[in-house]
This record gives sequence, structure tokens and C-alpha cells, in this order.
Amino acid sequence: MDFRLDEEQQALRESVREFAREVVAPTIAEHYEQHTFPYEIVRQMGKMGLFGLPFAEEHGGMGGDYFALCLALEELARVDSSVAITLEAAVSLGAMPIYRFGTEEQKAQWLPKLLSGEALAGFGLTEPGTGSDAGGTRTRAVLDGDEWVINGSKAFITNSGTDITALVTVTAVTGTRPDGGKELSTIIVPSGTPGFTVAPGYSKVGWTASDTHELTFDDCRVPAANLLGERGRGFAQFLRILDEGRIAIAALAVGLAQGCVDESIKYAKERQAFGQPIGNYQAIQFKIADMEMKAHTARLAYYDAAARMLAGEPFKRQAAIAKLHASTVAVDNAREATQIHGGYGFMNEYPVARFWRDSKILEIGEGTSEVQRMIIARDLGM
Repeated sequence: MDFRLDEEQQALRESVREFAREVVAPTIAEHYEQHTFPYEIVRQMGKMGLFGLPFAEEHGGMGGDYFALCLALEELARVDSSVAITLEAAVSLGAMPIYRFGTEEQKAQWLPKLLSGEALAGFGLTEPGTGSDAGGTRTRAVLDGDEWVINGSKAFITNSGTDITALVTVTAVTGTRPDGGKELSTIIVPSGTPGFTVAPGYSKVGWTASDTHELTFDDCRVPAANLLGERGRGFAQFLRILDEGRIAIAALAVGLAQGCVDESIKYAKERQAFGQPIGNYQAIQFKIADMEMKAHTARLAYYDAAARMLAGEPFKRQAAIAKLHASTVAVDNAREATQIHGGYGFMNEYPVARFWRDSKILEIGEGTSEVQRMIIARDLGM
């Protein structure tokens, strides 16, 4: 199996790497300090076509594939994770459900702006009292004539409250299945719909330049035509979306892990101790060597999962392995990079301090590490 990139993939990686270094790196620290959303960076990513990477040209996309998105995410996260998660959530959680399950009318209405980066969309799955237990969804939608009436709340929803957020797709209980279980469906709720309230942004440990909110629905009415996909198929739909999204999060985690290597090498060559650069000491060399090893193996894991997905093969277990391993590596590398930087690693002026704060959520979001282990074990027949 050959994991070397072809010329087109290499060109994409280089262009995003250059953008991350020349556009994102000089300005992102200020956004972190002020907890502001980087609209100017998002606009430029839209012009580059990053939001349309894995979508067909007929819908306004770039005609690429999911692996192309992962390459872009890795290079962005190598410099900053807030920008990377904004792209990841906008594509895999925002636009992808409409692309995968929407009607032609829904695609025509929403995809052009989402794929150009002119608008963002959120994916309303998690609730305050459910977390990983998506089957415990309490938000309800009742069909009243030709409208859905939605009541409930969602938590930790990315890209849900920006000035350019166009919609949120919401999972809700719409009835009872024949076996007595909850019937879950997915419904499109446009921003500004009466009864749809976006709470103030969270005060977060990391990802402070990304947009995250709690959402409330109080007798929120939307047209019956806003049902996304088949009624009662909401559970299956978001499982498909999350399986794919775990590959993307793994790519993002690899980017953060590799960024820790980059910054550690740079610092180890500059920092003098006992008359020579600290990079001359074997203790530092071994730390960085281990960090590089971990980033490399995590990258191979997400490459493998992406290749299986694109080949139409089962990939659930491989996606879970990639996400579990890459997120663990990201946390490990962030800790070691901070240690290599010593006291300066605790200062916000150095990127590794940001990497350290950003890394932990990767073991939680889009399926905790414990959930990934459950998925792997079940796929092994246990």
C-alpha cells in the first residue's frame, strides 16, 4: 500500500501550509487573547476553496475527496486548531449532512454558500444531559400541519452563532419506533428562526478563537420540508457523519502533534543552556524523536482510514483507531513540547502553550476516547 501523495495532493498540502504560516500564524494569537472569531481568515479559506474540497463541482464544490480535506486540516492544525476545527465542523458536520442526505431543493438552497465559505452551518447533536449517549436525546419535534415544532436544547455546538451562520441541523425525537425506542430525525433550522436562541459563547480552556454555543428551541417552527433525509433515520445519519468526522479529527490531531514537533525543534536549536543549544542534549533529542514517531504513526492511521472510506470499504473501526490514537498523541506531544520549552512553554506568546490547551478536547469531541474503545471492541466481536 502506497501512502505517498500524488502531485495534486502535494500541491494542496503545500498551498495550505503556506497559508497557515503566512496568514494564520501572524494573527491568530490575538484572536485567542480576545476570544474573537477570525472572520478574515475564514474569508480567505473560502476563496481558496477549502470549504468545498470534498464536494462535487455541480454543487459548487472543488471536486476533490475527503482525504483532500484531511490534508488541509492537518496543515492548518499544525499552526492553529481553532481555524482547523472551524473548517472541519463547517464541512463534515455542517455541509456534509445536507450533501449526503438532503433533497435536491435543500442542496440548491444551502450548499452554494456553505461550500464557498460565505456561510457556515452547525450540527446540533449533543445535549446538556446526554453527551456520548446520543440515544438519550430529549429535544423533540412534533409535526403540526405542515410545520415541525421543536423544543429542547443542544450543547457545545461549533459554528452555531457566528455572523455568517446560516443554519443548524438538529437531531430530535419525532416519534416512537415499532420496538418502543425513540424515533430520531434530523431537521434543518435556519438561523434567526423565531424560538431558536443562541446563548452567549462559552468561556473555554482552548479553541478560544472558534465559535461554540448552547442552543435553545422553544416552540421553534420550521417547514415540514426542512426534514433532512428520511424520517426516523436520524440516528443512522449522524453515525455515518461521525464515522467520517473522526477521520477528519484524527487529521487535525496529527497536525497539532506535528506542530509540537516543529516548535520544539525550532526552540531546541535557539535555546542555550550550559554553553550550547539544548538540542545538543540527548534527553531533548530523544523527546523530539519520540514525538516525531508518534505523529508519523498517527498520520498513517488516518491515511489508512481515509483510504478505506474512499474505496467504499468498511472503515468504522479504522476511523475509531485513528481518532483514538491521534488524539492521544496530540495530548502527549503537547505535554512534551511544553516541557521542552520550560517556563516559556507556559507563556501565551509561544504557540506550544496554545497547543497544550487545544489538545485535550481532541480526546473528548466527536466521540470520547472511551467511546472509541467501545467501537473498536464491538467491531472485534466483543
